[in-house]
Amino acid sequence: MTSLANRGGGELEAVWAKASAALKSEMSQDTFNSWLGQAGVRENAAGELYLVTPTGIARDWVRRNAWRRVTELWSQYDPQRRALELRSRAELDTAAPAQDSAGAASPAPAPKAPLQALASPAAEEAETAPRAPGLQERFRFDTFVPGPANEFAHSVAKKVACWSDGHFNPVVFHGPYGFGKTHLLNAIAWEAMRASPGRKVIYLTAERFLQSFVRAMMDRTGPAFKDELRAADLLLIDDVHFIAGKQSSQEELYHTLAALTQDGRRVVFTADRAPNDLTEMDARLRSHLQAGLVCGIEPADRTLRLGILERKLVQLGRPMGQPGLNARPEVLQFLADRFTDSVRELEGALNTLVARVGERVEALNLDEAQAILRPHLRGAEKRITVDDIQKAAAEHYGMKQADLISERRNRAVARPRQAAMWLAKTLTTRSLPDIGRRFGGRDHTTVLHAVRRIEALRQEDPQLARDLEVLTRKLRG
Repeated sequence: MTSLANRGGGELEAVWAKASAALKSEMSQDTFNSWLGQAGVRENAAGELYLVTPTGIARDWVRRNAWRRVTELWSQYDPQRRALELRSRAELDTAAPAQDSAGAASPAPAPKAPLQALASPAAEEAETAPRAPGLQERFRFDTFVPGPANEFAHSVAKKVACWSDGHFNPVVFHGPYGFGKTHLLNAIAWEAMRASPGRKVIYLTAERFLQSFVRAMMDRTGPAFKDELRAADLLLIDDVHFIAGKQSSQEELYHTLAALTQDGRRVVFTADRAPNDLTEMDARLRSHLQAGLVCGIEPADRTLRLGILERKLVQLGRPMGQPGLNARPEVLQFLADRFTDSVRELEGALNTLVARVGERVEALNLDEAQAILRPHLRGAEKRITVDDIQKAAAEHYGMKQADLISERRNRAVARPRQAAMWLAKTLTTRSLPDIGRRFGGRDHTTVLHAVRRIEALRQEDPQLARDLEVLTRKLRG
């Protein structure tokens, strides 16, 4: 699948620009940006045109609410009146044939060089060498889902992996666990070895670096250990913060880092915090880390979490002989809203559903999904109560907690109350009647109406979606 820029000489891009400008004028800017702002038109080798949305959720919204108008405007502005079809990015990535833009079969990729490890065999014996511990086959660039929260880090990682000139050295990716740092580091290793099989790539976790260093000191093979590391063309160390506080190991890493960067070799680290926050780390080493390019990875937003789930469904379908699995939108939305702290936890929840029901995940409704996941949710729910939600919502919207359980019905109170009810339904296992009782003795139908209303509004109101995201993160710590 190729972009319009590559095939249409800008003509088709101009058509979509006119059509999208008209659409933007007919709907609010926030609505357009949420659902069509990241959409684009692609053309395949057969000349078929597709409007591509970043996620299946966005595709479904466009189909329900805007597709007729999109096709009308496309036909109006396209002199050739070519047909336009609607697809999500995951659908196209799955269906795209292994052909280049001319339609010819793509050349086979270069053989992947195995990962070089400490005490690795000679280059001519590398093809039979075992893979280095910790490098995971599934963590490659084609399984990484980029989005606003990680797009800069993703772009930097790809530049490092292709050995492009003008790189910064060292590169440090930082962020809490489960944000994709290990995935990026693995992807860099795989792609760097594919792009330049003759170059030496060393990938280590901080734990393995420490173990290897201690063993080398005990065995009196320290010089060989140092020479092995400093012969790397690309050194990648995951979770470097674990080395902080271990003086001799820090000193060795400092000298290795200095030697590699002086020789123009490339170094990439990950850490759970920015280098300036690693206060327990040796000042010289911390200063070297700060001297390169520091890339923070933010928490995945809702759109990115939905995209990750869709990509994961494609991967889970392959062992079953399926091009990809599907799930109901309300189930995917529940997962994206419930597991916000870590991509690993998000994928783990989906793994649990598929492991339990297999291909029947496509028919699973929200109540059934929640029942399956309840044991996994309960531990986290102990930290969140309806009272916690009411206090957080009142503080966020600048009102008193008593207002949320009062009889007042003006919009300034009713909307925050509905948002708090939605949060209570999403973040706790309380029943609708129980939630109603805690909101001033309201009937369960009132709570159900509030939940449905907020669910519909957040698709159209980016500010409400942001409010819910902020409150969810605050409540989950």
